[in-house]
Amino acid sequence: MMKNLKNPTQNPFELIEKLQQQIVELTAKLRWYEEQYRLSQKRKFGSSSEKTNPNQLELPLFNEAEVESNVKAEEPTVETITYRRKKKRGQRQATFENLPMETIEYRLPEEEQVCSCCGEKTHEMSTEVRQELVIIPAQVKVLKHVRYVYGCRHCERNEIETPIVTAPAPKSVYPKSLASPSSMAYIMNQKYVEGLPLYRQEQQFKRLGVILSRQTMANWMLYGAEKWLAPIYQRMKEHLLSKDILHADETTVQVLHEPGRSSTSKSYMWLYRTGREDPPLVLYDYQETRAGEHAKEFLKGFKGYLNVDGYAGYHKVSGVTLVGCWAHARRKFDEALNVLPESKRHSAVTAREGLNFCNQLFAIERDLKECTPEERYKKRLKHSQPLLEAFSAWLKTEKSNVLPKSLLGQAITYCLNQWEKLVAFLEDGRLEIDNNRSERSIKPFVIGRKNWIFSNTPKGAKASSIIYSIVETAKENKLNPFYYLRYLFERLPNMDISNMDELDQLLPWSKTIPLNCRVFNNLSQ
Repeated sequence: MMKNLKNPTQNPFELIEKLQQQIVELTAKLRWYEEQYRLSQKRKFGSSSEKTNPNQLELPLFNEAEVESNVKAEEPTVETITYRRKKKRGQRQATFENLPMETIEYRLPEEEQVCSCCGEKTHEMSTEVRQELVIIPAQVKVLKHVRYVYGCRHCERNEIETPIVTAPAPKSVYPKSLASPSSMAYIMNQKYVEGLPLYRQEQQFKRLGVILSRQTMANWMLYGAEKWLAPIYQRMKEHLLSKDILHADETTVQVLHEPGRSSTSKSYMWLYRTGREDPPLVLYDYQETRAGEHAKEFLKGFKGYLNVDGYAGYHKVSGVTLVGCWAHARRKFDEALNVLPESKRHSAVTAREGLNFCNQLFAIERDLKECTPEERYKKRLKHSQPLLEAFSAWLKTEKSNVLPKSLLGQAITYCLNQWEKLVAFLEDGRLEIDNNRSERSIKPFVIGRKNWIFSNTPKGAKASSIIYSIVETAKENKLNPFYYLRYLFERLPNMDISNMDELDQLLPWSKTIPLNCRVFNNLSQ
């Protein structure tokens, strides 16, 4: 620039204009970097909740027991716990009365049942009752199956063909191994529900006096998933594709030994699930990439509405109407607001205006939560549609007033680009305004991934997708995953798994699932 200043032919007004333009560009870049820095700080140290709530909770501490302890708090009784549960959920749920109960009675010896005043015999006038919860730790035992074989002495003596009859017994869930329905179910439950990796389960079994290697447990899980759970998974998929409203999402998973790929390559776990009007059904699908072809192939034959986020890969799914996610749209305005300096964050800035539009939409949805689909459809047209029209006009006006690369500019551009999908929820009262349903369903996998970090092979990742599908669908249908898995491993080896009618009786939402598989009804085993 100094050379330009010394150049006598340089027009000073042109130079000033160029310098001013550079200042504007550099200022915009500086603001962008400041936004990115504040956003990274918020994601790293801030609250993950997106609720607009002025009352912030304190951070959880390591000494949680000391923090949460309150010696003055009244101990709950069976009656208060029963009352609170029923009041909160309003559904038929078993309480402590469903737990097995053991009674210990304390009586005075016969010789002590004498009045200390007059010496006459005393009588039982009342009782004092105290109740305690008793925990029974995991126990391991060996179950020996002995099948008796029967022959005929008469035929043996007379050299006639001797018929041999063997007493019937249930078939093994894994022939020539120590695996039982309960042990296979327990290992799967510990890993995929409780997030306990196999190496920690190996240590746990050692403390119980059992030497059971992680390789053996891995073999049991792979066999159980491929042999017995895969037919259930496939049948669940057939039911899923017969619906007309689905949700989809995807997240990363690391698989170490994928053919032709490095161990650090990102693979993906896709999720597909039913909406709120159908029985809960959650399916995971492992694939090496995030290509939209995977969703297209998995959803082949599906026709209807598909709730998704803004990922363009879902456009490859033909014959569906994509429904956008307002939670994603709102999140972008929330981020744009939170990266502002503290002094500007609570003022009437553009980002807050966009956030308020989204908040109003969600407020309407909360009021319509208990409505029928028909009522919800009509009320959305009355209340949500005018708000959406005002929001659309606001977006188009503000687009020219903000920097495209700023977080606010990205939020506005996202809404405009996704507008057709974002307003699709108005078409049917059964549709949801966001894709949070699938995000909630994929969260258990994301949390579990933090514990076991990666899968070893594609075969293991595929087995994991099957097991996760079974246990998450079971949980959503109010089943206890361990007892349900045990029930499947008891039944499947002893039935015709090619019979679809019989297989349907084992699906998580089937009315024929035993009561002992239901949550809070299974402790009487």
